[in-house]
Amino acid sequence: MSDVILALLCSLLSGFQSRRLLLLENLALRHQLAVLKRQARKPRLCQADRLLWLALLRVWPNWQQALVLFQPETLIAWHRLGFRLFWRWKSRARGGRPSVERELITLMRRMWSSNPTWGSKWIQAELAKLGIQISDSTIRKYRPKNRRCRNGQNWRTFLGNHARDLIAVDFFAVPTATFRVL
Repeated sequence: MSDVILALLCSLLSGFQSRRLLLLENLALRHQLAVLKRQARKPRLCQADRLLWLALLRVWPNWQQALVLFQPETLIAWHRLGFRLFWRWKSRARGGRPSVERELITLMRRMWSSNPTWGSKWIQAELAKLGIQISDSTIRKYRPKNRRCRNGQNWRTFLGNHARDLIAVDFFAVPTATFRVL
């Protein structure tokens, strides 16, 4: 008996809703009935059913009230799944540079370490003599990170060798009244 009274009250209150909201609620309820009629046991939703509910989620503010077949959390989970699938599709590998074999990378790094004065153009020329065609930027990409300067001197050695001169240049420059520097 209480279900009948509740249904009567809901139908009376629905007269005060806007026509658009009433049509959306009607669409949602009819869709759930169609899903229930389609299957005998547990209702199963297909992808088109889920897309309809995701569209209703966007345009209908009271979508939670018309849910009978599943919980609102389920609909929100479908929405999140859609975002995950979209970003997985968006960040997929689309080709690009061909990959470089591991043996070639180790060969290039060995050439860099045994010949510290060679540049990437020189290594490219040496690899071309072996019949390996590879770009200059690829050779620079795989060079060792802890490589010293071309003359074998690193930054710490340079500062140690020239510390006295650097201090004299930085701290003992005196401008005169005629704007000359001593």
